[in-house]
This record gives sequence, structure tokens and C-alpha cells, in this order.
Amino acid sequence: MRKLMLIVGLVLLLQVLVLVPVSSAAPPPSGGFWHTVRWGETLFSIGRLYGVNPYTICSVNGLSNCNYIWAGQSLWIPAAVPPAPPGCSRTHTVVWGETLHGIGRIYGVSPWTIAAANGIYNLNLIYAGQALCIP
Repeated sequence: MRKLMLIVGLVLLLQVLVLVPVSSAAPPPSGGFWHTVRWGETLFSIGRLYGVNPYTICSVNGLSNCNYIWAGQSLWIPAAVPPAPPGCSRTHTVVWGETLHGIGRIYGVSPWTIAAANGIYNLNLIYAGQALCIP
């Protein structure tokens, strides 16, 4: 009887873990809003609609696969990044896994120049969702 109760408890625990969507987490404290995904939408179309990087939407919602969303899913859309400040040719929103060296290669700018423009003292300390000024 004790084994049966343990098995039933484990099955219920697994169902709760599998059925609770990752995107039901509390929204970040910064500005933004919820978007309910409609049929045919992708993170890229949603990002274009609101002017937000789709990888930022993916990261903020903790999605393990940025290519897999479904109709009816609620996604937290963070506030759009403001336009580039004076002295910046553009802004870049950091995606998980990027480094200042890699970002510098994309724009043809030294990573130290990007760090100086953003007040970064440790080249290894950037985070996903961070908006960087690219001089």
C-alpha cells in the first residue's frame, strides 16, 4: 500500500511539472506587457510587431526552443529598447551566449571600445537582454 501511494504521488508530481508551462513565470520588474500568441505567429513576427528583439522575448520567457511557441501561449513582451543615444551608431541587445568579442566582430568595433561606451569594466560581464551602445 505504501509503494502504491508513493507511485501515485510521483505520477502526480510529474504531471504538475510537465503540464505547467515555463512562460507562466512572473514577469520581470521592468516595463512590458503580456501577449497571447495567435495562430501563425512566430517570435520574429511578434518581435517585429512590438519592435523587440525576438531573442530577448525568448530569453525573458525562459523558452528552451525559440522556434517553438503555440497559439494561446502567453508571452511577456519587455519594453522596447529606446533609440540609440547620441554618440552611438546603433544599439545591440545581447542574446544569451554572446560575448563582447563576438559583438565587436559583428559591427567591426573593438570590444574595448564597446565596453568603454557602455561603462563596462569587465569584458566578460554582460548579460542577455542588456542593451549595448555600439559607437
